[in-house]
Amino acid sequence: MSSRFPGSRSAPIPATSPAEPEHAPGPHPAGRRALRAALAAALLTGSLSACGTAADASDGKTVTVTVGYQSKTINTVTAGTLLRSLGTFERALRAQGRRDGRTYRVRWQDYATGAPITAQMVAGKVDIGSMGDFPLLLNAARGTQLRAPTRLVSVTGYNLRGALNTVVTRPGSALRSLSDLRGKNVSSSVGSASDGTLVRALRQAGIDPEHGIHKLNQQPAVGASALRSGSADALSQFVAWPGLLAFQGKARALYDGGALALPTFHGVTVREAFATRHPALVRAFLTAQRDATRSLRAHPVDAARKVAAATGLPPEVVYLYNGSGGIATFDPTLKPRLLAALKKDVPVLRAARLTGPVDVDSFVDDRYLRQSYGRGYAKAVRSTAHPSPDEVWLRGEDRTHSFAGPAALLRFAAAHHGTVRAAYTADTTTGSRWLADRSVWVRDGSRLLPFTTRATADSWTRRHHGAHTVSYAAALEQAR
Repeated sequence: MSSRFPGSRSAPIPATSPAEPEHAPGPHPAGRRALRAALAAALLTGSLSACGTAADASDGKTVTVTVGYQSKTINTVTAGTLLRSLGTFERALRAQGRRDGRTYRVRWQDYATGAPITAQMVAGKVDIGSMGDFPLLLNAARGTQLRAPTRLVSVTGYNLRGALNTVVTRPGSALRSLSDLRGKNVSSSVGSASDGTLVRALRQAGIDPEHGIHKLNQQPAVGASALRSGSADALSQFVAWPGLLAFQGKARALYDGGALALPTFHGVTVREAFATRHPALVRAFLTAQRDATRSLRAHPVDAARKVAAATGLPPEVVYLYNGSGGIATFDPTLKPRLLAALKKDVPVLRAARLTGPVDVDSFVDDRYLRQSYGRGYAKAVRSTAHPSPDEVWLRGEDRTHSFAGPAALLRFAAAHHGTVRAAYTADTTTGSRWLADRSVWVRDGSRLLPFTTRATADSWTRRHHGAHTVSYAAALEQAR
């Protein structure tokens, strides 16, 4: 099925093989069977039907590099959608061709999920691919199993607390916290990052994730429809669905994945055989990814518009995640904290019987990225700097206005009433960025504090005598 977003004017992505959700959760019998079947079918598709010619199959003078990417997984844009739109990889290959006398071409292949990319990689038909942390582990496992090893060479976007995943409910729902989901119908894509968040969050709330709720295993678009129709009480999904539905006024956040404080990220993987034969091309891709990352940081509004045009998402939603202070931090370096989180994910996959042991240390190969950075890599890998998440985007402007906190943001938004295109602020408890007009606001003494969910706002008001919730309109008025 298509992964087209509601209201999108762009064409849907064709289903070239059964889709694997972006990440894997804890054990779930039906989900394990479905995901194993999807992976098997995807691998069969990759072995029987070529989706193009990879570099190793090119003639001596013309080399075609095949890149598998996911246009609608918007925290991979620096290795996919944005990178492609900028043409930086093509320019790097032309420069390489002038040095060695060859002609290099890029074949971009767009997929809805990570499984078909892995299938084509182990079949030798895709050279470079980007996918989420759990699919990366499956990529490593399948490569080892089929003697077609792959290597993790860089990161695209990450969030150190896991805020890319959110559970949402209908705007008028009586549900206020995860505890209210007991016995309810919850839509989730089994095998996805958001389902992993749901499983872990339910366990923390004392609810059995297999028997305490009625889980509906649905693709995001189907789940969004189920939420709107009332057949689902809540929806657990990954970027960019929660933000999209909230922006459209079709959902409100029930649980912020940032409350788990578990890092999640996407990264770039390459076929080892390709990297061994064409190390200069791997370095060229990573240099182009670094250029795309710098471009996104330097021109975040323009980047959001480019990605929006390619995906059909509203630019305001793209900017929520990919903006200057967005939920996703874009940095190619392979940070120890992210790799440590990846190692913690292996037992989850093994408990779900989706893979055997995965040697993360052997899978990670940072030498190409180190060569691209030179002496600056050690400093870059230590940095986790992230701009202020408090921003206002005014209509008719090609830039945003940043603020040191919610008070200044509210004053500015109130002074520009009617011209605010979007306002973004950070949850007082988790730091997760959210739409200011979709946040829950609390008046605590002289302070006006934003919260992504009612649950975190309720927790605050219970612990702070006299604190109480106010509407966004009231918060704007009181901030004048």
